[in-house]
Amino acid sequence: MVFTANRFASLVAVAMTLTSVVVAQPPPCVRNYTVAAGDWCDKISAEQHVSTYQLLAANQGVINPECTNLWVGQVICLGRQGQDCTDVVVVESGNTCESIAATAGITYDALRANNPNVDENCTNIYPGEVLCVQGGSA
Repeated sequence: MVFTANRFASLVAVAMTLTSVVVAQPPPCVRNYTVAAGDWCDKISAEQHVSTYQLLAANQGVINPECTNLWVGQVICLGRQGQDCTDVVVVESGNTCESIAATAGITYDALRANNPNVDENCTNIYPGEVLCVQGGSA
């Protein structure tokens, strides 16, 4: 096979295109959990010290956003290397982001940064949700 300058340039262009579409792999899982009968995401999160957001993020494509597709015996990831918050609090009725942050010794902005699922005004937290309070004194 004869490689002409044009053919070589075409191969280089294809190779560069292929390398630009390589999908980054998530960091390795550092904690696992095997789903038991009666488990749901918030229950697992509270018992295993992982935020509800982190549990779903670590299992993107495995656990659906509604957390309705868990099955007994399923092994799921609780935290990924460099992305594993174990300082958590379970939201109780009447809690606000301000009260949670104050109790944990972190700022409101830190609470929101730790929990990207929480909206700007903190109107979407709910009792039973598990939030990361990393960086606090609690």
